[in-house]
Amino acid sequence: MSKHARARSRPARTSRRTVRRAALAATLGLLTLTAGWAYVAQDADKAAGAAHARADSRPQPVDRAARDLPVRSPLQGLTGISEQTRARIPAESRQLILVTGKAADSSESTATLYTRPAAGADWVKGESWPARNGARGWSAERTYGDLTSPQGVFALTDAGGLLSPPPGTRLPYDEDGGFVATGRGVNGESLVGSFDYVVAIDFNRRPGRSPLDPVMPDGEDKGGNIWLHVDHDGPSQGCVGIPKEAMRKILQTLDPAAKPVIVMGPEGF
Repeated sequence: MSKHARARSRPARTSRRTVRRAALAATLGLLTLTAGWAYVAQDADKAAGAAHARADSRPQPVDRAARDLPVRSPLQGLTGISEQTRARIPAESRQLILVTGKAADSSESTATLYTRPAAGADWVKGESWPARNGARGWSAERTYGDLTSPQGVFALTDAGGLLSPPPGTRLPYDEDGGFVATGRGVNGESLVGSFDYVVAIDFNRRPGRSPLDPVMPDGEDKGGNIWLHVDHDGPSQGCVGIPKEAMRKILQTLDPAAKPVIVMGPEGF
């Protein structure tokens, strides 16, 4: 075999430089392809993010039932009473006197005037005054002579007193010489002036009559003639006493059209 034949029969050799160039080209092509996919993925993420942003900026649907619920505070502006007591307050009442005692057996309490602009609205707290109640505190089952004040929610419909009513009084007012306190208080204090101004508390009485009305519809065993009256510097046999100027304020404020009530009892009742 000739020298030239042997040369033609050998496999053609590829130089190392050529191999390196081919490998480099392949690598660059793969990188370019990968980068292309990366850019495509990034563009897709950006588009999806923009779509979410547009969706978030649009008003979201509101559940109709939740939207129609009235917005009001849990306590409706009143503090110091239970949910059960609050539920007994007539919905139409727009004036309220809250009397809360320091304890179930205490004769010391606080009276606070509340009003609200419309039925169902939140209560707005007004003036507060020191008050006194029955010498032996409060009772949900009061009996005559037990020296407790009845706890509960009661209407305020009628007023009266030994003195002429202050200007602007809208409650029916009985100015009668019979509003004279006799004897002494539980602690021996004078009762003079206690009934100068009186608002009857509708506990065991007939609304629409003078506070002096003696009829007790639920029987005399429960006692009656429970009034909001002028404080005589001592506990009562069942009434609630507040300062004289506070009584004037109450009489000037209460309006039968606002269905006023008194809510009274120990703190948290």
